[in-house]
Amino acid sequence: MASLQSFSKPVSQNPHITRKPVDPSLSLRLIPRNLAFLGHGLRYIHHGSAKETKIIRSSNQTEAVTDYNIQVSDVPLLTSSEAMERLKTNRENRKGTQEFLAMYSSIFGGITTDPAAMVIPIDDHMVHRGHGVFDTAAIRDGYLYELDQHIDRILRSASMAKIGLAFDRESIRRILIQTVSASKCKTGSLRYWLSAGPGDFQLSPSGCDQPALYAVVVQDKSPFSSKGVKVVTSSIPIKPPQFAVMKSVNYLPNVLSKMEAEEKGAFAAIWLDGDGFIAEGPNMNVAFVTKDKELLMPPFDKILSGCTAKRVLALAEGLVKEGKLQGVRVENVTVEEGKKAVEMMLIGSGILVRPIVQWDEQIIGDGKEGSLTQILLNLIIKDMESGPLTVRTPIPY
Repeated sequence: MASLQSFSKPVSQNPHITRKPVDPSLSLRLIPRNLAFLGHGLRYIHHGSAKETKIIRSSNQTEAVTDYNIQVSDVPLLTSSEAMERLKTNRENRKGTQEFLAMYSSIFGGITTDPAAMVIPIDDHMVHRGHGVFDTAAIRDGYLYELDQHIDRILRSASMAKIGLAFDRESIRRILIQTVSASKCKTGSLRYWLSAGPGDFQLSPSGCDQPALYAVVVQDKSPFSSKGVKVVTSSIPIKPPQFAVMKSVNYLPNVLSKMEAEEKGAFAAIWLDGDGFIAEGPNMNVAFVTKDKELLMPPFDKILSGCTAKRVLALAEGLVKEGKLQGVRVENVTVEEGKKAVEMMLIGSGILVRPIVQWDEQIIGDGKEGSLTQILLNLIIKDMESGPLTVRTPIPY
């Protein structure tokens, strides 16, 4: 019996899939109108086999195709226990920097520490319609950082997305704390979702019985870095303000923006709003230190209200009192102003405060990590480790 791994290999490398030889005389043909595009090719069923047609582009961009039959007679029909066993094997064979230590699901009404069981129903409207919102909170030395601030934000997002609540706020908070406790994670992150819930594959969520809550505790083994990075201006259109201000699962623009940056050898791409002002990064806010030693940050009326960014603004007021900063301003920032800044930084719960040393072809400041950026990073780290209980929630392990 073929394994799940074998079906994930390319056709040419998969011994479990029979490939019929192609008649060279038939290798080029017109594309029939009744075929639909699926992925990188075309697909239809013919006499018990899935017939796949691969698009070939010639130098003059005329589309031609080669076709071959894929025999699917050996696709196994699995029992629930066999499917679960394969899920376990698949999970065990995955290599990455993140470990998933615990998951809560309102669907099965409890917490699991088995990564193979950390799944959600395929008919959940968050999966096939994007009707869900999420948020995250850092775990630092056995405390959840800014948990209440993040819960407030996900509830605002849920309201804007017209998603009902599976539980009241206090119950959600208690479930999240218990999930972290069960994970035994002391340093990592907690990510959680509110969705319209499972029900059917219709566009309207009217067939969903009840909304759902999911939460996962993630431990990331990637080393933390405060090294300066390069950013570029994103060519991917920014989300309209109605959607940008809520933290929904519709992150395709964010993903494409991040990929665009990586393709250009950069860490992230910076979005501009509809008026040409600096907006935000793909999943972080952006801020500047001007030549007059003022901390400058774009307003949150058209972008996501970053919890970490707002905390940086609050902590920066202390630097004003100490004379290290001359002021803190939240207002529209032009690209020209941003690129003339002496320091530039990205701010988010995953990266905390990350210095930017180059934007497009423009070197920021002297091209080195800024001293005030480092001071703000140290303030956030100190706040996570020993700040007031208004931003630190103890976990009862």
